[in-house]
Amino acid sequence: MKTVRLLTFATAAAIFAGGLIGAPAQTTTDSATGNKPDHGRILQRIAQKLNLTDDQKSQLKAVWNGEKDTVQSLIGQWHDARKNLRTTIHASGTNETAVRAAAARAAAVEADLAVERMKLYGKIAPILTEEQRRKIAGFEQRLDDRISSAIARLGDGSNN
Repeated sequence: MKTVRLLTFATAAAIFAGGLIGAPAQTTTDSATGNKPDHGRILQRIAQKLNLTDDQKSQLKAVWNGEKDTVQSLIGQWHDARKNLRTTIHASGTNETAVRAAAARAAAVEADLAVERMKLYGKIAPILTEEQRRKIAGFEQRLDDRISSAIARLGDGSNN
């Protein structure tokens, strides 16, 4: 699939949630239809699951509008660093030093992105109720549980 562009508000929603996703998401175009995913529905689902009020939505949008350029830049840098790491790993004649250097560059950008997530969450958390923050923690826990299960199944050949 061809990478089209970075998610905007949906990425922020995941980032402000303190890392609902382990890595920044990107949108892709469905190769069969050429259609992009409907990000409006993703946002509606997040707002619905958190039971956001119109006032909260407005406040969150204002926070996002102040941070989106920084987040988009960092996600672009992260993506470029990850591509460079992959290219370095596959390069003919590559060595451990080159791979470690490329991995260190990717890690540095990932650290910058984590700091931005922390700052963004610090601005957004006060807008949310305690119950909404608990729901986000629950989303994160379920994601962690799914990943842990997938890791546990890696060697056993199980698909369930």
